[in-house]
Amino acid sequence: MTSLLVTNVGELVTWDPERPILRDAAFVVNGGRIAWFGPRTAAPGADAVRDVGGGAVIPGFVDSHTHLVFAGDRSAEFEARMTGEPYAAGGIRTTVAATRAATDEQLAANVARHVAEMRAQGTTTVEIKSGYGLTVHDEARSLAIARQFAEETTFLGAHVVPEGPDIAAYVELVTGPMLESCAPYARWIDVFCEDGAFGADEARSVLEAGIAAGLRPRIHANQLGPGPGVQLAVELGAAAADHCTYLTNADVDALAGSTTVAGLLPGVEFSTRQPYPDARRLIDAGATVALATDCNPGSSYTSSMPFCIAVAVRDMGMSPREALWSATKGGAASLRRDDIGHLAVGARADFTVLNAPSYVHLAYRPGVPLVVT
Repeated sequence: MTSLLVTNVGELVTWDPERPILRDAAFVVNGGRIAWFGPRTAAPGADAVRDVGGGAVIPGFVDSHTHLVFAGDRSAEFEARMTGEPYAAGGIRTTVAATRAATDEQLAANVARHVAEMRAQGTTTVEIKSGYGLTVHDEARSLAIARQFAEETTFLGAHVVPEGPDIAAYVELVTGPMLESCAPYARWIDVFCEDGAFGADEARSVLEAGIAAGLRPRIHANQLGPGPGVQLAVELGAAAADHCTYLTNADVDALAGSTTVAGLLPGVEFSTRQPYPDARRLIDAGATVALATDCNPGSSYTSSMPFCIAVAVRDMGMSPREALWSATKGGAASLRRDDIGHLAVGARADFTVLNAPSYVHLAYRPGVPLVVT
């Protein structure tokens, strides 16, 4: 087993409780895990050495919310929205038609392209949802394709109700044959709990069926307006309530008093001209916050976690340190993972080197490709 010493690190972000950030640092990787970190001058020997030339090293980004299994292009919809047309969940059905028509090979190639984009921008863990098939066959194949690229896969058959069945019949399909076919390829179950999609009763049925099948719950909640999603997430012990754009005081208190992570997805608000979620309000209340891209072809077509960090700092009330934590350790919490999102001893050696002296440059230099690896 070959060990690697990474040295001449200008700034090392570990999120270790006692030494979260070090300067003039080094660390050792052995067996794919962090074996040691500390001052550069105290570094032990190793089989190989990598000098990063004074650059900052951060944990790899953990993108805890994406929709990468899709086909088609919705740039015309984006252009129309930028001239004043509001986003509506019905736009999802456009992608559903294109996804159903695509071959497995075409879908897999598209996922591979987006995952490569993410890797190049410092993301080392990505969650991938289904949700653009909305038939038993197409949801199952979407998840089988996603599983080729990610450990963290999510069954989102309850994205919208497709053309044809009424909502009751579709929920019965999702919680019956579709769940049975999809569960072997998924770790999580999700539901879009919004007006125009699924209400509280339908969302509860979907999540409880998934839990009974051994999947862990997460939820799209409070994106388009106030609603029951956050409260349902906390009640069911969901790992994450994602979006959280429109929150009541009771919603904030519920998140702060629970283990449910508030997933904030600033690419959505950037692309739909909705108000940004108030991260400051959540953090000050004691809630755990994650940042993710929500990479999808309709409402947030970005694969860039650095972009999300910059927007969160500029428009959501987060400090650069809070934004980086939420994009790494917060994302790991959203996925109930303790082996990623940090670089303390024992963590998986998923690290990202920046061509910058400090992680602050992720927000300080927005749009600049700072990731070396």
